[in-house]
Amino acid sequence: MTFFKKVLLLGTGPTSVQLAVNFRSHFNSKVGIAGRESSRSNLFFEKTIKQQRTLKAHIQNKQHQTAAGECVIDCLFKDYNTISGDWDTIILSVTTDAYLAVFSQIDIHVLKQAKCIVLISPTFGSNQLISNYLKQISSCAEVISLSTYYGDTRWLNGVPSNEVLTTGIKKTVYIGSNQSKSEHMDKLSELFNQLGIYVKVLASPLEAETRNISLYVHPALFMNDFSLKAIFEEQETIKYVYKLYPEGPITYTMIRHLLNHWKEMMKIVTHVNIQPLNLLKFMVDDNYSLQPPSIARQDVEDFEKLESIHQEYLLYIRYASLLIDPFSKPDQEGRYFDFSAVPIKRIFMNHEGIWDIPRMPKEDYYRLKIIQGVARALKLECPTIDQFIFTYEQKLKQVVASSEQMSFSEAFQIKTFSKDINMICKELI
Repeated sequence: MTFFKKVLLLGTGPTSVQLAVNFRSHFNSKVGIAGRESSRSNLFFEKTIKQQRTLKAHIQNKQHQTAAGECVIDCLFKDYNTISGDWDTIILSVTTDAYLAVFSQIDIHVLKQAKCIVLISPTFGSNQLISNYLKQISSCAEVISLSTYYGDTRWLNGVPSNEVLTTGIKKTVYIGSNQSKSEHMDKLSELFNQLGIYVKVLASPLEAETRNISLYVHPALFMNDFSLKAIFEEQETIKYVYKLYPEGPITYTMIRHLLNHWKEMMKIVTHVNIQPLNLLKFMVDDNYSLQPPSIARQDVEDFEKLESIHQEYLLYIRYASLLIDPFSKPDQEGRYFDFSAVPIKRIFMNHEGIWDIPRMPKEDYYRLKIIQGVARALKLECPTIDQFIFTYEQKLKQVVASSEQMSFSEAFQIKTFSKDINMICKELI
């Protein structure tokens, strides 16, 4: 059997360009890209058509050379309802809250021909969501979840085009399938290994979806009064995501909320028979390393067994240790690279001329509402998650009520995501 012979990528962001180059290079796939028509995606379509459908992926670091390359794709589809042809693999490279909206626009015959659906950057429950949708259209396609997209990719010159720059490649990616035996996952692992990525196959796709650090840290970092003020209100100075107060949102209270959120998440994953995750070990080993003197290895290994106050202390030390890049070379004055200086992005006027919310926290709102819905279905209490959502929704209401003359995107609406939650729970419970 031939795998990934005809690959259709849904989404017109930088990730799709990088994926197209890698699938063409490794599998010699026929590749198509589809996206909704918008002023932003039109820039991508126009540039790609002008360059005879040639896409280019550049890399920032030499050790990631295998990710670089260029290819000529076979098909471009403006709007999902224009997709035609026979595609054995469909790759979802859109935001998780858009999965159902995108699938509902695609010709059902195109979806039913696919043998494999790959979710590049899903969230908790995304595999169940898509699996349930496919059952409704009588499709038996395999659904594979990655823990997260394997790189850090952006437009080469900051504007949508046919060229992207990948500045980093992850060391480890977790992967899971809704089928017990999966040759598709074996082939994907080959591709990732070629890119220098270690692939860890987990027992279920839901377990892979829990191995995304954003799931655990973004709510506490963004859904607090400090960060929401920086996002939604005019500020005299820039505020930073990963800095200590007053430069950023990190206080001992925020750390406590982060810890409690993780504990609530672990109650949920344990309830659905998933191996719980050692948060500190995941942070240190799978995300950003620390110099050994910062935190003792034994504390990392024993994190789950420690008292809450000890856990809070270690998490605070972890963030304090990453204010600078501990592995960068200091300059002549002894200063290391300012690793934590990631600005909190403000609301912005989108290409349609209306106010919109950055992906952080817009995507995190969807993630949290799904988790809250699953917890309620399982009859589990999640007061910290409830508080995050309440704080965020109150801010949305306040902004909209105080700015009646402004036009806002649908991201400013209070949502239940009840359809998604119900579909996920049908597969989960």
